[in-house]
Amino acid sequence: MAREIATGVGLTLLIFFVALQVPLFGFFGALLMPLPTLFYRVKLGRRPGGMVPACAAAVMAAAGGPPTVDLFFFAALLLLGFVLGELLERPLPVEVTVGAACAAVATAAGALLLLAAAAADRGVGSLVGEYVARNLQLTLEVYRSMGVPEENVRIIADAMDRIEYVLVRILPALALTTLLVVTWANLLLARGLLRRRGLPFPDFGRLDRWRAPEGLVWVVIAAGVALLVPAQPIKLAGINVLMVLMAVYFLQGIAIVAFFFEKKGFPRPLRVFLYSLIAVQQVLLLVVVGIGFFDMWFNFRRQSSPDDPR
Repeated sequence: MAREIATGVGLTLLIFFVALQVPLFGFFGALLMPLPTLFYRVKLGRRPGGMVPACAAAVMAAAGGPPTVDLFFFAALLLLGFVLGELLERPLPVEVTVGAACAAVATAAGALLLLAAAAADRGVGSLVGEYVARNLQLTLEVYRSMGVPEENVRIIADAMDRIEYVLVRILPALALTTLLVVTWANLLLARGLLRRRGLPFPDFGRLDRWRAPEGLVWVVIAAGVALLVPAQPIKLAGINVLMVLMAVYFLQGIAIVAFFFEKKGFPRPLRVFLYSLIAVQQVLLLVVVGIGFFDMWFNFRRQSSPDDPR
């Protein structure tokens, strides 16, 4: 068992150090950080499995120096893996499992952020604003190193204050959207991994048939109306809610895409390529969101399979 704990810690730290050394690629790799924790939580049980994120977090804290927003991000990913492992032992629907995991991690991350701000004797907004500004500067340096024309870099630099202003105010939605997609992705990866190893995994049914609750469309409408209200706080709340709901409908759209990939018998390498294309092409991403949203009225999967009991 000690060997398995050490393996889980090693895999987690490997992802962590790659994320630190290769920022662009490492960010996407870091999104897999919950997977080792989830796997060993299910395989070893609560206490031994909990040693994996605990030991990894201790090493990360020692290597990362003073607490930063980045360290909180990695700690949240570790917590996500453990919470998902706990929830998988309960007979819950998939949307409840994902929602409960996101709520638990978001609550813990918010509390840690408040504690960090209090320890630094600063406001949360100031702490987050500094983090956003620092990362925007790093982004400019990356653009310069990639050979982006200086004129384009200068345009971005001149708009930096406005970009920072917007990012700070939509950061809650960005964080929740990332958390939601990461939770869903790790759940899908864990399903295949755990079943191949003969470990238990709940029967969520065919996830390529999953759809969001129909009542969410009224929340979308309400958030859209909020954008028309002149009051800035209400408008910002509407933007944040819309962004989170776009992630929900993106997941439904991806389920529809996966359904058709399965129906048409697309080979796995082609599926990976097309999923990657969706991830990096904003237009395709928005198309998938639209497919998920309009599925409520068009029911694409029923049309494609008339004999489907659904």
